This record gives sequence, C-alpha cells and structure tokens, in this order.
Amino acid sequence: MQTIPDADPGYAAPPVLTVTALNAQVARLLERSFPLTWIGGEISNFTRASSGHWYFTLKDDAAQVRAVMFRGRAQFAGFIPREGDKVEVRALVTLYGARGDYQINVEAIRRAGVGALYEAFLRLKDKLTAQGLFDQDRKRALPMFTRSVGIVTSPQAAALRDVLTALQRRAPHLRIVLYPAPVQGQMAAQKIADAIAIASHRAEVDVLLVVRGGGSIEDLWSFNEEVVARAIAGCSVPVISGVGHETDFTIADFAADMRAATPTAAAELAATPRADWMASLSGDATDLRRAMRRALAEANLNLDNYTRRLLSPSAQIGHQRLKVVALSTALTHAVRAPVNRHGFALAQLRARWARHRPDVRALRAELASQQRHCAASIASQLGQRRDALGALAAQLELLNPQRTLERGYAIVRDSRGKVLRSPDDIQAREALTVRLAEGTAEVGVASVQKVLE
Repeated sequence: MQTIPDADPGYAAPPVLTVTALNAQVARLLERSFPLTWIGGEISNFTRASSGHWYFTLKDDAAQVRAVMFRGRAQFAGFIPREGDKVEVRALVTLYGARGDYQINVEAIRRAGVGALYEAFLRLKDKLTAQGLFDQDRKRALPMFTRSVGIVTSPQAAALRDVLTALQRRAPHLRIVLYPAPVQGQMAAQKIADAIAIASHRAEVDVLLVVRGGGSIEDLWSFNEEVVARAIAGCSVPVISGVGHETDFTIADFAADMRAATPTAAAELAATPRADWMASLSGDATDLRRAMRRALAEANLNLDNYTRRLLSPSAQIGHQRLKVVALSTALTHAVRAPVNRHGFALAQLRARWARHRPDVRALRAELASQQRHCAASIASQLGQRRDALGALAAQLELLNPQRTLERGYAIVRDSRGKVLRSPDDIQAREALTVRLAEGTAEVGVASVQKVLE
C-alpha cells in the first residue's frame, strides 16, 4: 500500500484558470500589444446581420483574419462593402472569448487607396483655411434677380443636362452661358480653373455654377485641387458649387460662395422660379393698388377738413390780432407780478435784518478788554512757571552724578559693567573700570581687604 507523503506546509498549488479567464487575459494582452492600426485587404464572406453589425473576412494572397464592425461604427462607413472589394480598415486586434477565435474589431473602413487622397484633402483644406480662403466674411450673397447664369462643366456631362432641365423648368427666361471644361482626367483641374477665370474676366453672367455628377473620390479629385479653389475664390461673380452627391464634399465646395448638394440643387439655388416671381409681382401690384386707393381716400378726407377750416384773410387777421392782445396782456402780468412779489419780500427781509442787527461797537470794546485781561493772566502764569522751573533745575544740578565725581569720588564697575558697592564683589587679579570726573581708567586688583569699622 502506497503512502502519501506529508505535505510541505510552505507549498502552494498553482492557480487553476477557467477558460473564460484565460480568453479574457489573452484578449487584454492582444489589445495592449496591438493598438488601433490600419490594415489593408480584400473583403470576403461579408454578412450584414439584422442587428446592423457587419461580419466579414479580411484576406490577402497568403492569410486571412475574421473581422467584425458593430452597428454604431458601420452606420458611419459611407458605403456598404461587397465581396472582393479592396479596403483599408482601422481596427483593434482582440479575441472573441465565447469561441476563443482571434479577430479584429473594425472602428473605420475606407476603400483602398482613398487614405492617401483623403489625407491630401485634409492637408490642403487646413492650409487654405489658415489662409482665410474659406472665411464666411468673404462669401458673397447671390443676386436677388438673376438674368444670366454661367455653367462650368463638361458638355458631355450628365450634370449639364440636369442643370439645363432644372433651369428650363424653373426660369426659361434666363440666358445661359456654358464655359466648357473636362471634369476629370489629367490637367482637368487647370482647365476648370481656366474656365472659371474666363467667366470672371468676361463678367457676363450674374452667377456661376461649377458642377459635376457623382463619382468616387478619384473621379472628383479635380475639384480638390488648389488651383480650382483659388480660381473660385478670385472669381468676380458669386459661385455655386454643385459637385457629386449630397454626401460628397470637395475643396471647391468650401471655396464657393454657396454649396449645393447636387448639380440640380445648384440650378435651383441660382434662379428663383418664374412662377414665383410672377406670383410675387402680382401680389405686389395688388398691394400697390390697395395702397394707392387708401392714400387717395385719406387725401380726400384731408381736403374736406381743410376746406371746412378755411377762413377769409380779414377774419384770420382779426383772430390773430385778438390772440396777440391776449398774449401781450398775459406777458405784462407775467413780468410785473414776480417783480412786485420779490420787492415786497425784499422789504420784509430788510426790516427783519434791521431788528436783529447787533451793536458791533460795544462788542468790540468788550473783546479788547477780554484780550488785555487774557494777556496779563498769561504773562503772570509764565513768570510763575519760569521760577518753578529754575528751582527744579537747581535741585537737579545738586543730584547730578558728574558733580559728585568732580568732588573726588569714582564709580567702579567690573568686566560685565556691574557697579561695585562691596569688597565682596571684587576678586583678586580682576580688571576693573573706574569712572572719574574727566574720564575712565582700567585698573587691576592685587588683593582685596575689607576695612573693619
């Protein structure tokens, strides 16, 4: 029979992890070791769950990894990827604990190659913003009544047909001028800028539309060039930018005086519908006729009132003469009454002053007597105080230590400055200071002897 050896009291068994705890620790280790990073690959096995979450595999020629993008992030993706799409994802490396599967949690997704273009877009946007090219202060208001519209786009573009259709429907009276320019491809940006410069130089339109249909960021890139933005900002007429779809934003949109979501929306912003103008004019005409009738009625009433109030010249002169006489009488009374009232008040004040006026001569005599009495009293007191002061000075002189020293006495102090009064306070071979009438002397003590009485 085998026996179990006695357990070592200092021995502790290693902890036992559960699978859940193990997977949690591995997930934390992965998340700490691999921060958010961009990963490029091809979409495979894409599934969009009813919850809104995206599940797919990101792969390249040699490997693959599972990926998940939760609904809160997927709703801001801007597009729904399809099988085989080349994409770049910003993801966190982690572990799905329930199955122990290694995967990535996707925070953002973009089409492959878009990242560099988007970064260039942001750099140019920040640069032009810092230079004030997008300031609202320099934006110009669109004209209230547009007579002619200029369009910068390609003659073959579908956006041109959309704009012409919208303008024909809303304002067929408008004159339209096309400034042709390619909207994508090599040197397209420079040609767009040249077309805008031509429109600015000619100044033959009231508003200029710079339009293009939707497309990828690469297709719209000509409108993200600095030369186009500066041409729009320097244009002599207001510019409306209608590039791409509603979600597309380009540098041209920020530089323009107004941005439209689509080319059709740009046409609608450029011209108020003819029917609206006709309705407004009809309403204004109705208001004007009503105002004219009201003004004529009021003028007739005023004329009737003035007719009833009209008097003959002689009657008006007599009426004015009576008013002048009344005003003269009132003025005379208004001037004399205050003078009489103030004269009476002045007489009363003079009488009261005469009754209360003091006898100044008697008071002056009494004041002089008081001054003489006061001077004599002060002189007497000063003499008494002077005599008392002399007596006190004589007594003080008798107690002056200097006089005592002059009679042959001395003050003896030890090295600490203490005045010595008894032989007991003196030590042999001690240095003493002796103060005499005309100075001090340092002396040494040979011996100390008490004098017996």
